[in-house]
This record gives sequence, structure tokens and C-alpha cells, in this order.
Amino acid sequence: MIVPEKPWTMMLRALESIPRAHSYLRFWTDKAKAIPDPELRRQALTSIRSKAFHCEGGSLYGLLAGRQIDEAIRFIVAYQTISDYLDNLCDRSNSLDPLDFQALHESMLHALTPEASLAGYYRHRHERDDGGYLHGLVQTCQGVLAGIPSYQSLVPFLLDLSRSYGELQVHKHVRREERLSRLQNWFALNRDKDPVLNEMLWQEFSASTGSTLGIYALVCSALRGDFLPESARDMKEVYFPWIQGLHILMDYFVDQEEDRAGGDLNFCSYYAGSEELIERIMFFFRKADEGAKRLSHSGFHRMVCRGLPALYLADRKLSFQDELKPIASRIIGRCGLLTMFFYLNCWVYRRLKK
Repeated sequence: MIVPEKPWTMMLRALESIPRAHSYLRFWTDKAKAIPDPELRRQALTSIRSKAFHCEGGSLYGLLAGRQIDEAIRFIVAYQTISDYLDNLCDRSNSLDPLDFQALHESMLHALTPEASLAGYYRHRHERDDGGYLHGLVQTCQGVLAGIPSYQSLVPFLLDLSRSYGELQVHKHVRREERLSRLQNWFALNRDKDPVLNEMLWQEFSASTGSTLGIYALVCSALRGDFLPESARDMKEVYFPWIQGLHILMDYFVDQEEDRAGGDLNFCSYYAGSEELIERIMFFFRKADEGAKRLSHSGFHRMVCRGLPALYLADRKLSFQDELKPIASRIIGRCGLLTMFFYLNCWVYRRLKK
């Protein structure tokens, strides 16, 4: 199976991958309905219902896996379902305990480690009986990864991405008065270790850690028979921080009103104004595109860079945020004709979708 590197081909193949993602989501929805604890059941079902588009978007990476597309999407849906479920448990439940958040996110590390033993991920919270739901998600991911011959070449990069993701979730879900200082101190500690971080602000570093796209790019590429293990480092360094940063900045951009209403931290609110926001998003867009050029199947990764602004700026949420519409228009215009093409397709798809 050829990796799509033309816009029309990618759109058509994306429409083929989404139903596959939905079939796996239905499986996990049935599992979630059987969770004994009512609070865990509610959070599991809510996370699938409200965040299915994460799995839809992620399933596009299955196209990198060639003939192994079904295994790729099985992994993506399971891993993304863990991520979305834990986000709900950290963000929408009563716990503010960092130990609880750390224990929950051990599951994401274990999901990337086929030989890891399952643990009591709920050990720091009252609700614990999920009927094996989280363990089942972890084991599904482990099963897919165990079948990848070159898996060991991915391990350090996958675990690094997952650890950073878990650390972000801890810092941003603790007590409100602690969040900002924790995130800024975390950035300061990491900036000393990685010179590339001197090119960004603290909120941009945090945003860059909050995406799972680098993990999907690595796993799905490795499922192909022609994957070169020595290319794993390049892919990780392009996705973190640049493509992942672009991804999450766009996500937070459309969530600004929702986060204000809920009192949630939003990285886009820390820019001095709309001009700085636009310039920084475009900075990440350019860095992501430049990096994508040096990857295998570069056309695919470059289209992802152009598709991310389109995907998020076509969100219905912008219909209710008049102050953001002119900013969104400027971003689309500066990203070019391909982004406009994807934007129009995403806009129509989201409004036809029930």
C-alpha cells in the first residue's frame, strides 16, 4: 500500500481510515459500558463520546503502516482512548493529587512496553473497579508493539515522548494556584538540557509535550516493512517539538472560550496579543514543515502540517468566538492554498457529520 502524498488521495484514504477507527471505538464503548464503578464508567463513556475525533484524526497515521493499517489503527484507537480517558479522570473528577495523576499515566508508559507488567493504576483514588477496562487498553497496545521486529529501535523515543506527556498532565491538573509555577519551572529545567527549547516560550514547550502524534508516526512507520530503524531519531525530533507543538497550539486556540468558562489553563492565553499568537503559530508551522522535508514519506508529513490548522480552524467552536474568526482567517491564509483546501473539506465534513 502506497503512502498518500497528494491532497485528494490523502482525503479519500482518510475517509477510508475513519470507519476502521469507529469499529474499534465501538468495541471499547461496549467495554466501557460494562465498567462496574459508576464514576469510572461515566468518565470512560464521556471521553469516547466527546473526543472520538481524536481517534478519527489519529487514524490517518495508519496510512503510514501500509498493509498493517488495521494493526496500526487498533493501536492508535487503544492508545488515544487511554489518553482521553485519563484526561477526563484528571480534569473532570474530584482528584487534585499529583500522585494519582502519575499512577494513572504509568499505564501509557506500560502500553508502550510489551514486557511491562500491569499495575494498579487507580491506587491513589477511591474509584478503582473498572472491570479490567484500562488493563485491556494497555494490553492491546502491547500486543501490537510486540509484533514489530524493529520495536527496540523505537523504545527510547516512544518512552521519552510518553514521559513528557505524563509530566504535563500532572503539572496542568494540580491545584490552580500551583499550575503556572510548576509548568514554568518544568520548562526551565528542560531548557538547560535541550538547546532547541531556547527557541520557544514555556507555554510552547508545554504544548509540544501534549500531543501523541509523534508516537503514532513512529509506531505506524515501524509497522511498514521498509522502515529504517536509524530514522527514528529524526522523526522524533521533527515531531517534538515542532509538529506536536503546532498540533496542540491549534487545539488550545479553538478551546479558548471553553477553557475560560471552565477556569482551565489555556496556553494561547499567555501571548501578549493576537499578533504574537499568529507569529508564534506560524513559527511552529514553518519549523514543522522544514523538518518534515527530511523524513521518509515527507509528502505525508508535510500534508499533516498543513492539515492541522485546517482541522482545528474548521471546528464548530469557532462559530461562537467572533473575536477569533479574523485571527483564524489570517492563519489559514498564511498557511497557503493546501491548508485552505483541507479547511474547506474539514468544514463540510464536520457540518455533514451527525
